[in-house]
Amino acid sequence: MNLTDLKNDWIKEFPQPMMIAGPCSAESEAQMLETAKRIKDTNAKVPIFRAGIWKPRTKPNGFEGVGVIGLNWLKKVKQEYGFKTATEVANAHHVAAALEADVDILWIGARSTVNPFTVQEIAEALKGTEKTVLVKNPVNPDLALWIGALERLLGQDIKNLGVIHRGFSTYQKTKYRNNPNWQIALDFKSQYPNIPMLIDPSHICGNRTGLADITQEALNVGYQGAIIESHSNPDEAWSDASQQITPEVLAELISNLKVRNSGIAGFDNEMGRHRTLISDLDFQMIELLSQRMKISEQIGKLKKENDIAIFQPERWKVITEYATQKAKETGMSQDFIEKVFKAIHEESIEKQNNIMIDRK
Repeated sequence: MNLTDLKNDWIKEFPQPMMIAGPCSAESEAQMLETAKRIKDTNAKVPIFRAGIWKPRTKPNGFEGVGVIGLNWLKKVKQEYGFKTATEVANAHHVAAALEADVDILWIGARSTVNPFTVQEIAEALKGTEKTVLVKNPVNPDLALWIGALERLLGQDIKNLGVIHRGFSTYQKTKYRNNPNWQIALDFKSQYPNIPMLIDPSHICGNRTGLADITQEALNVGYQGAIIESHSNPDEAWSDASQQITPEVLAELISNLKVRNSGIAGFDNEMGRHRTLISDLDFQMIELLSQRMKISEQIGKLKKENDIAIFQPERWKVITEYATQKAKETGMSQDFIEKVFKAIHEESIEKQNNIMIDRK
């Protein structure tokens, strides 16, 4: 059996889109129960309550989760409010404790997905389970690692699988905590349309702004649900406070989502994917241009300090020759590429000129 053979009927148990919500971290029994109660009271369509029991942190000495005691609180949420439950596991000990607590859905985090040894350990600990296991994309943009993690799980006879798109780390800081890189996620979806994919807007955005837009964009291109962080008092959260929302805001977000009719002809879905990819590439181009202009400003400062003329004919000659070469390689119009490079070069000159004359 391979990944394309999986039926993944488990997702049919849940209303569409399938929503998973709850705090980033379990902090106390009171916090867990209050958050669950308020999600329930809003009548939000959230069948699954999530909470981080163990929290892998980038640096030591931070809050790394309450540990096993939090599983008791998760169990109490299930008993009192009827939610299915979900949490992250990162090693065999986590798996054993989560299974004993009868957690319904387990997910493998991005930091774990990137390490085949870790995934193999988790897979062997889960061998033959009928629990649903979700795999977040690895922190780095590597589609093979993502697929490989699922293959390791399938190799241990784990057949109820899904994935979570939570974005990818990047050295350059952008408006996102983790860049969506929609192309990678949609490539996965194209190869394995039978594997349910959820969006994690909380980790993509890193703040409360844009959560609804990212979630809606994912639904537009055929994702089956979302995992969103919700806390009874987000500003006081012990981890990732800035990206969590109250249960009431969560309910409003969900109520405003528009789900596409699965019966619509493939044209609309394909068009949505193409538009999403174009938007993603446009964003990346703007970010790269912004970085380029910052470097141009640094060059402008060096030219001013050394009394060097802004315009360098030799440099412009190199740019035009490069444009000609790239036009031939890519099959694009030489005239088009020259126009693009000319516009960029002119903006760079303008920025350097502003520096030369101390103009803001």
